[in-house]
Amino acid sequence: MNAFRWLLPHPLLTLILAVVWTLLQNEVSAGMVVFGIILGVIIPWVTSAWWPEPPKSFHLGRMITYSIMVIWDIMVANVEVAWIVLTKPNAKLKPAWIVVPLELKQPEAITILAGTITLTPGTVSADLSDEGHSLLVHVLHTDDPDAVRDDIKSRYERRLKEIFA
Repeated sequence: MNAFRWLLPHPLLTLILAVVWTLLQNEVSAGMVVFGIILGVIIPWVTSAWWPEPPKSFHLGRMITYSIMVIWDIMVANVEVAWIVLTKPNAKLKPAWIVVPLELKQPEAITILAGTITLTPGTVSADLSDEGHSLLVHVLHTDDPDAVRDDIKSRYERRLKEIFA
């Protein structure tokens, strides 16, 4: 098994790279499939030294629930941002920079949180502190920055702590 891991350090990535390469070609041929497999083996092998260790604990069921919630939040935020843009002149917008202190420690969980914030219209993750203890978030419009911070912590960070617990 160890030799297999040495040759294919990330088997799922190998499969994804091979399939994507093949799909990007104008026509499927045996040569392109073989070349896709070669790329799928070489790229993860060459880059494996820079990959972090996989998380020690990960709850897939909770991640699926989290993903559905985030998709819903993205749809709702799209409508809210459209309403703000259409009904509020620029002078009435109240943008804010919010520092969100983090309890998360795993880099994967912090990355998912930052990505979730950025994917949700009206908010952008702008910076992560050097120590990874806080995230700087820009909000397009808010009357209560503390409520936005608390919502991020309770709605997203709390669930991510459960996923990576």
